[in-house]
Amino acid sequence: MTLKLGVPSKGRLMEKTFSWFEKRGVTLTRTGSDREYAGAVDGVQGVALVLLSAGEVPRELAAGRIHLGVTGTDLVHEKLPLWNSQVQEIAPLGFGHADLILAVPQFWVDVDTLDDLDAAASAFRAHHGFRLRIATKYHRLVREFLREAGVADYALVDSQGATEGTVKNETAEMIADITSTGETLRANHLKLLADGLILKSQATLWRSRVAPYPEEDQKALSILLEKIGAS
Repeated sequence: MTLKLGVPSKGRLMEKTFSWFEKRGVTLTRTGSDREYAGAVDGVQGVALVLLSAGEVPRELAAGRIHLGVTGTDLVHEKLPLWNSQVQEIAPLGFGHADLILAVPQFWVDVDTLDDLDAAASAFRAHHGFRLRIATKYHRLVREFLREAGVADYALVDSQGATEGTVKNETAEMIADITSTGETLRANHLKLLADGLILKSQATLWRSRVAPYPEEDQKALSILLEKIGAS
């Protein structure tokens, strides 16, 4: 058996992950062309690199097909309803910071909190005859957050990209999305609710709780975790 480490396959997330491990004496390299999802691990024996999209990492961890994986907190919490029993957080990596937030149009001058939103959503449905639409790709997290806040009169609209533009395009009345600086929100004339922070996210190293760990994999895992200072 070989201990499998899943890492995002492209972009700044891959580059920063490689750099994070390299600073700790573990070298991750992509082999072949940019179209080939193959890689290698140097510095610890018995560890194989698996290149995946960040969104695939939670699924593979939960299925036990990889032992370790790097992906955002937001993706793990959204995609794995029982995440705490399926994966273990090993180490936050200190990059990829983003907040999952609720944002409404700036001209909603009377809507600054979740209580305001609850009242506005009820009034919206009474006036328009349908529920206020929230564009997001984080359906589970948003639904749980709003349920706990007591907001009920809304409908989630799936958005897998350019979520901030849905309000201007009139396909939604507000959004729930990740933001790091807030610049895109401001550019699209949106504002954060004062108590609308759903989740703070960053790139994190996770361990699968369900993957098989024969003796040789346990040894490789111990050596790797000790090397990166997470034992």
